[in-house]
Parts: sequence; structure tokens; C-alpha cells
Amino acid sequence: MKFVRRRPRLFVLLGLAVVVVASVVTTVVVRGSAMATVTPQQAREQANGSAAAGQVDCSRQKCLALTFDGNPGEPTARLMDLLKQYHAPATFFLEGRGIHSHPDVVRRMAQEGHQIGDHTWNHPRLTESSDAVVRDELDRTAKAVEDLTGRRPTLMRPPEGRTDDRVSAISRELGMAQVLWTVTAKDYQTDDSALITERVLDGAARDGIILLHPLHKGTVPAMPAILKSLSDQGYTFVTVSQLLAPGTPRPGTVYR
Repeated sequence: MKFVRRRPRLFVLLGLAVVVVASVVTTVVVRGSAMATVTPQQAREQANGSAAAGQVDCSRQKCLALTFDGNPGEPTARLMDLLKQYHAPATFFLEGRGIHSHPDVVRRMAQEGHQIGDHTWNHPRLTESSDAVVRDELDRTAKAVEDLTGRRPTLMRPPEGRTDDRVSAISRELGMAQVLWTVTAKDYQTDDSALITERVLDGAARDGIILLHPLHKGTVPAMPAILKSLSDQGYTFVTVSQLLAPGTPRPGTVYR
């Protein structure tokens, strides 16, 4: 009879134990897939090494990464002429739907030392898209870039900068790090090149990641003043991966 009386208490204890174990497992899983945000300086320090011979050492030089989002159409070629003039490698986050319409421009990006990242196929909000859509948007674009350049992107930029733990987990699965920004000129809101220039120069700082959109009317006309002023201030232009070196972009991690 004593054993029978204790059975309800035993079941309660067993139930509590199951709940505790389940909570611990859930916590481990959540932490394992949680979104991590890292600065360029932290990426370099975590690498615990030094830049390779002949590579820009952003721990010693005042580096800055120019990044451009959108389709690779006109006036991207004119933009690359300006970047070449100022010895300014940049990072282009391309939308996949326009890649095969401008194959020569995409190939030129790779040939001239620019880095190409993934900005999805149709520019949806990934945080509001299903897992299958997120995978397809990123994978289709990555394959299109690889088809033209021979290299699959290791960086992605979520449209509007909208990301979360789920998007980070899928990015990790696809082998891509996420890149946000420290400065935006909000060139999608204005065609005023002087205002775009002012916003970039006001926000520029060492290890900065600047966001611009070449297809907006005021952006490329602003670039000569932006490039000249930043060069005069002693900035060294680098791609995002160069900014992190000797660290390497970790899939799923957010860099800004």
C-alpha cells in the first residue's frame, strides 16, 4: 500500500525531470542557432593572426568598405569606372533576377577585384518568407553568380537588413555570412547628390560599411565627391572580406 501511495509522487517527479531535460535541450538548440553580430575589429581579433603578405592590414590602416545593392544594370558600369580610377575595390550585393541580363557587368566585377554578394532573387523580406522561399531566393542567386564568375558568394545581405535567428540558420546552412552596414545615405529617398554625399561623409569612420544603391539617380553622380573626399581623408577602400581579414566571414554570422 505504501508503494501505491507513493506512485503519484513518483510520477510527478518523473514529469518534472522530463520538463527540465526538455528545457535544457531547447535552450541548447536555441543558443546554437541564435544570431551573432560581429564588428570587423572583433572578426580580426578573433582570428588571432595577421594579414597575409601583400594584403591590406585593416588593423593598421584606416579601412572602409563601400557596398552597393541592387541589379547590375546601368549605371553600374560607370560606377566601376569611377572605382577603378580611385583604386577602390567594393562589394556588390546583387539581385539574381537581373544577373543574366548583364553578364558582362557581373564578369567585370569579378575580374576587377570587386566582391560579389547575394541580395536574393526578388528582394523579399526574408523574415516574412517561408524557409523554402528564403533558401530558394538565396540559392538561385548564388548559382547565377557562380555560373558567370566561377565563384559562389560567401556573403549575403538580407533585403532592408531584415534578419532573425531563422534567416541566420538558413544562411549558415547555405554557407553565407550576413552583412549589414554602419552608414546608409538613404539614396532611395532622394536624388540630391549633394545630400547623398553629405550623409556618407558624415557617417564615414574606420571599419565602416557604407550602403549605397547605384540604380537611384543621385547615387553615381555623388560618387566622385565621395571617393575624392574619403581618399583625401586617408581611407583605404577594401571589400567586406578584406575588412575582416585575417578573419574569414563565418556562415550565418551578422557583420556590421
